Amino acid sequence: MLITGGAGGIGAAIARRMARKGSKVIIADKERSRGEEVAAEIGARFVPADVCRPEDNEAAVAEAISAYGTLDVAVLNAGIPGQCGWHNFTPAAYRATIATNLDGIVYGIHACLPHLRGGGSIIVTSSLAGLKEAPDPFYAASKHALIGLVRSTATLLAGDGVKVNALCPGLVDTPLLAPFRELLTEAGHTFASPDEAADAVEAILADGRTGQAWVVLNGRPAYPARFPDVTTGAPDGCH
Repeated sequence: MLITGGAGGIGAAIARRMARKGSKVIIADKERSRGEEVAAEIGARFVPADVCRPEDNEAAVAEAISAYGTLDVAVLNAGIPGQCGWHNFTPAAYRATIATNLDGIVYGIHACLPHLRGGGSIIVTSSLAGLKEAPDPFYAASKHALIGLVRSTATLLAGDGVKVNALCPGLVDTPLLAPFRELLTEAGHTFASPDEAADAVEAILADGRTGQAWVVLNGRPAYPARFPDVTTGAPDGCH
């Protein structure tokens, strides 16, 4: 199993869970020291990788094949918060958001696909912000794009036996949100734990469906969102 962004937060929780379940894990991340610590803790391998670079994605997959001879699951989890909004917009900050959150997933899928045909699984970390409005427009845009990417790719690859699903957490108690935790808590928001995201990954792998967007919220089992059939006008909404 390859996990990008596996050095901390959701990625590290997934890596720990899957290693305990017996998976052979490759952690790919820009954060070398933290990534190496997590890898050493769980008996995994670490590959330094910036997912914005196609060659780094290829190198991470190559390490998995070299170490274990096969790749059956890729959790493409690396992502960053939005780097700007409309009031402080710069092209460079906007591109940084899209480069990691969208391009990095595209490059990861492209690198993994030759090794997954016939029964592999790809899980992409999107966000609840990929299913609804959010205060950070470019982060939301990047995560909405991933839902379209996952659903369309799942349809295209169904004949190859490759399952593609999205993980859509709401607020998760990770270091990325630590600076805003008090403010968000005072506003009445609750946080899921990284372990709840790892629970969702297990649920996705056990479920067997493809093209789903699994919602992860505090205190609730993960569930697949429902999408409207725009050709018939059927109502949308989530379970």
